[in-house]
Amino acid sequence: MTPPLAVDIDGTLTRQDKSIDPRVFDVLRAWADEAPVIIATGKAFPYPVGLCEFLGIPLRAIAENGGVVYVEEAGEVVYNGDPDAAWAVAEAFEQEGYDLGWGPADMVNRWRETEVAVSLDRPGDRLRELAAREGQEVVDTGYAYHVKSPSVNKGTGLVSAADGLGLDPEEFVAVGDSENDAEVFTVAGESFAVANADEHARAAADHVLDASFADGFLAVAESFGIATQ
Repeated sequence: MTPPLAVDIDGTLTRQDKSIDPRVFDVLRAWADEAPVIIATGKAFPYPVGLCEFLGIPLRAIAENGGVVYVEEAGEVVYNGDPDAAWAVAEAFEQEGYDLGWGPADMVNRWRETEVAVSLDRPGDRLRELAAREGQEVVDTGYAYHVKSPSVNKGTGLVSAADGLGLDPEEFVAVGDSENDAEVFTVAGESFAVANADEHARAAADHVLDASFADGFLAVAESFGIATQ
């Protein structure tokens, strides 16, 4: 029987150039025909919702590292975390002469509701010091520094999403590549880190795959009987 799936986007459904590998589209649709699929990402809420819409699968999303959770069966958007504290960190960072690194339009944070993302070329150590003062933490996803509540992560998001589906999180298979996937790996029943995963994800995963990026995800799909050709 095909298990429910919680899957990351960046580094997991993508190619090395950060674009989504089109081979995953029909595979995700086929998986969703068999069992619930939840898109679990550090990106802002519109991204996983948009991906579900364009795939034509039910809207089930964990966004902003667990800060926003939605499953359409429950009919309620759940917000977690402390956005005011996260933005206080960003303001203190900017007062020291740094910017967030995304330019004046800041398309990375424009729709973000529960955390703040900062470019990896900004000083992470200083950002962590300022975050600690506000009771926040900084998670390096390999794509950005995320300033967020330490009580919120993809694992707590999966617990909330599974509850909305009437499922136990241990029924889920999780696939990811980054530090922010480690928490969901500890909650899901079985977890897979793609070969390009960082040390945190690799240490937390039940399985570390030989294949990288979307090739790794496709290997997991094949192992559960989902056709990838």
